[in-house]
Amino acid sequence: MDSADLRLAVILASTRPRRRGASVAAWVMDQTRTRDARYEIVDLADHPLPILDEPAAASAGTYAHEHTRAWSAVIEPYDGFVFVTPEYNHSMPAGLKNAIDYLWAEWLDKAGALVTYGNSGGLRSGEQLRTVLSAVGIAHVRPQVTLMNRDDFDGYTAAPNVHHEHGLAGMLTDLELWAAAMRGVRSAR
Repeated sequence: MDSADLRLAVILASTRPRRRGASVAAWVMDQTRTRDARYEIVDLADHPLPILDEPAAASAGTYAHEHTRAWSAVIEPYDGFVFVTPEYNHSMPAGLKNAIDYLWAEWLDKAGALVTYGNSGGLRSGEQLRTVLSAVGIAHVRPQVTLMNRDDFDGYTAAPNVHHEHGLAGMLTDLELWAAAMRGVRSAR
């Protein structure tokens, strides 16, 4: 597979001022250095969106607000996404759900993968995120990297072991395969 022309976003979902997610996203990016696909960080903190305020459903593709058009322009060029998300109160951060809800066509028929973290590895946020991703047409790969707060961090800095590095490598391979395949699905629509 030639993945050199794939463009993939690592979406940093936590917007908290003191967050572990930035170091997790940096770790993911470090692991992508030797891959052919092009990975870029999209930090939701850099794209503040109000609570969904579009008058029409996202599936209509008619955006009344400049912040929605700007967010659309950020997401549209990507072939797939690695969602780096914590678990807050057994769920994903509200800002991530809100950012996903703003768009539809920009997510449709693209690939997704999950790196979650929290006291239980972010498993519950991942489960809920998979449901949301399915609803907007993102084909998400089965492998998921789950980092435990007590085992995989040194304070607020990610310190995953080699087991997680191998898991991430396999997950990224699957993501790239699916992202390439989903291009064919998009062109067939």
